[in-house]
Amino acid sequence: MHLSGATASHVHRPGEEQFALAAELLALLGDRTRLVLLHRLADGEADVSTLTGVCGAARPAVSQHLARLRLAGLVSTRKEGRRVVYALNDGHLRRVVDEALSLADHRLTDRPAHD
Repeated sequence: MHLSGATASHVHRPGEEQFALAAELLALLGDRTRLVLLHRLADGEADVSTLTGVCGAARPAVSQHLARLRLAGLVSTRKEGRRVVYALNDGHLRRVVDEALSLADHRLTDRPAHD
């Protein structure tokens, strides 16, 4: 499968450790709410209230998803008074989210019309 703009960035073949970590990261991205959160954070920092409004999930659920993303090292936090502000940790993650959404858009727009 070819992803638009994808290039071979690794000179060596990935080993078991890379495959295991990649599978773990993709599993985290496999949740709709977490994908929406990461997509929003790709546009810049946001607090839990902002992120709750974006994804439409309950605040406790959003907080749990953000905690998982933080523990996985995908997002970072900083305090701003009493607010906790979240940000993406890595530009690679932004590209992965963008490619996943681009692939989804491609699959949806290239589907044959049903009679």
